[in-house]
Amino acid sequence: MSIIRDILATYRGPRAVFARRLPGGPREDRALALIMAACGVIFVAQWPKLSRQAHLQEIELNPLLGSQLFLWIFIMPLFFYVISMLVQLVMKLIGKPISGYSSRVALFWSILATTPIALFRGLVGGFIGAGTVYDGVGLIAFTCFFWFWYAGLDMARKEAA
Repeated sequence: MSIIRDILATYRGPRAVFARRLPGGPREDRALALIMAACGVIFVAQWPKLSRQAHLQEIELNPLLGSQLFLWIFIMPLFFYVISMLVQLVMKLIGKPISGYSSRVALFWSILATTPIALFRGLVGGFIGAGTVYDGVGLIAFTCFFWFWYAGLDMARKEAA
């Protein structure tokens, strides 16, 4: 299945998508591609909000874009790798061990699957600005992300058992 179809299918049933994505052995190139794609889309999602901020504050847009580029393309993927490692350790400590690769795919796919909401939130931030709607879309993204992540970790645990 294509990535876009899998993202849409994740909103209908995340466990089925994770069940298709986990078998086949560890493929670090796929895991890295997932997180880099997710971080790239989240970086692009920041553009409308940053453009609005630069216009309202009468500052240059390029430094804002440069800082977000550095953050989302270089720093956040490393941060997400560390988070997945910590989750793997916690799962091992509570007696539900999963592989490192499964932990990474669960987290990275959850982030990538919520990028459509991140794009919408960026548009809301650009056109409407901060407020109730912006926060509401963020809450929806946060909820979907944890729902997907939980489903992915659950499938990883079942695969390991």
